[in-house]
Amino acid sequence: MAKIETKDVNLFYGDFHALKGIDMQMEENTVTALIGPSGCGKSTYLRLLNRMNDLIDNVKITGQILIDGEDIYRKGINVDELRIKVGMVFQKPNPFPKSVFENVAYGLRVNGINDKHIVEETVVRSLKHAALWDEVQDKLHKSAFELSGGQQQRLCIARALAISPSVVLMDEPASALDPISTAKIEELIYELKKDYTIVIVTHNMQQAGRVSDFTGFFYLGELVEYGRTADIFTSPKKHQTENYITGRFG
Repeated sequence: MAKIETKDVNLFYGDFHALKGIDMQMEENTVTALIGPSGCGKSTYLRLLNRMNDLIDNVKITGQILIDGEDIYRKGINVDELRIKVGMVFQKPNPFPKSVFENVAYGLRVNGINDKHIVEETVVRSLKHAALWDEVQDKLHKSAFELSGGQQQRLCIARALAISPSVVLMDEPASALDPISTAKIEELIYELKKDYTIVIVTHNMQQAGRVSDFTGFFYLGELVEYGRTADIFTSPKKHQTENYITGRFG
């Protein structure tokens, strides 16, 4: 059974048909990159997977989105629980105005976990998992805003990991970062797939090629092509995909 499956998914913003009949299957412990020009629907699709589009007025969604076989849009589903299971990391680092420690502990406290030992263990484990512990172990009680941009983004990843999701969504997680920080985020993504299923939106073709197992090319709200990254980048089946990857448009 696929970890994530979308069946004939359509999304409308009012009268605008933003996503058109999207069918995708993503396996457990893989990285899937979503590529395509700006405004093609890839971030909209990503936000469907933890119901972030629910926060936008006048959105209508049809089709099915299954995570671990469960339809996440069925009536009665607990959206807060879904968002624990499906973590999200945004384009720009968005640490809270709190200490490094409290940024990571935040999700635990919100969910009623206040046992000192459990919180401490989880914070340390999450920072280690996000490849940040060695850099911040002496700064745990300093403001998260004192960290560099790349460190702040890894802190946001640690915060997402602390609540033990099974899926991590990343919306251009390195686009605001310098090349060295970007390389660290890419290494981290590669490591994290051992424990998580990762879906990443990226404008960076080379990044998609480096970090992902599968790639989906979106254009004008349609999923033009989806397959193994090596196949998409070396022998795409569709001309549109080839044109985009070789830089002829987009």
